[in-house]
Amino acid sequence: MLSKQLGRHIVLSTALCFMAVGCSSQPDEEQQVAKTQIESLYEQARESMAAGNFNLAQEQLSNLNRRFPFGPYAHQVQLDLIYLHYKLDNTEEALAAIDRFISLNPNHKDIDYAMYMRGLVNQRAEHNGIHAVFGVDRSDRDSSMSEEAFKDFAELVRKYPDSEYAADAKKRLVAIKSRLAKKELAVAQYYMDRQAYLAAANRGRYILEHFSDTPEVENALAMMVESYDQLDLPELREDALKVLRANFPENQLVSN
Repeated sequence: MLSKQLGRHIVLSTALCFMAVGCSSQPDEEQQVAKTQIESLYEQARESMAAGNFNLAQEQLSNLNRRFPFGPYAHQVQLDLIYLHYKLDNTEEALAAIDRFISLNPNHKDIDYAMYMRGLVNQRAEHNGIHAVFGVDRSDRDSSMSEEAFKDFAELVRKYPDSEYAADAKKRLVAIKSRLAKKELAVAQYYMDRQAYLAAANRGRYILEHFSDTPEVENALAMMVESYDQLDLPELREDALKVLRANFPENQLVSN
C-alpha cells in the first residue's frame, strides 16, 4: 500500500516537473518568435527607406512602433520615424516625435542625433520651394523657425562638442546667422525707404551687436552713416563712418 502511494507520488511529481518546464519554456519561445517577427518587420521598413519609398517606410515603422512599443528596436524605430517625418516635411509630427524621444530618453547614446534633427526640421520648415527654385530672396520673411534652428544647433555644439554632427551644426549656424542678419537688414531698408531714419539706424546697430561676423555688417554700417546724416547727428555719423572706414575701406561712402 505504501509502495503504491509512493509510486503515485513519484509519477505526480514527475508530471508536475514536466509541466513546470513546459510552462517556463513557453514564454521564452514566444519571446523568440516575437523577436524574429520584429526583426523581419524592421528589415522590411529599412528596405523601403533604402529604396526611397518613405511613405511606405513610415507606415511600416508606425505599425511596428504601435505593436511593439518596448521591443528590441523601439528606440531605433522612433529615431527612424523622426528622419522620415523630416524627409516627408511633416514638421509638427517630427518636432513632437523629437521632443518625446528626448524627454523619455535624456541619456540615450543618440540624443545628439535627435537634437541635430530638431535643428534640421526647424531650418527646413521655413524653406519655400517655389522661392528657392526661382532664386527669390526670402530674407524679409518670417525668421522664427530659423531662430529656433539656431538655438537647436547652438545647444548641440555646446552640449556635445565632440558629436559627429557638431561640425555640420557649426556650418549651419554660420548660414543661419547670415540669414537672420539679412532679415534685419531688410527691415532696416524698409525703414530707410519710409524715412524712418532712427529706426533704421537702430536696426543697423542691432546687426553690429548680434551679427558682427556676417557680411551684412558693411551695409548695416553704411545705413547707419546715412541715417545719422539725415537725422543731423554728426558725431554718431562720424563714429559709424570710422568703423566703416577701418573695416571696409573700399566702401563707396568711405571713398566719397
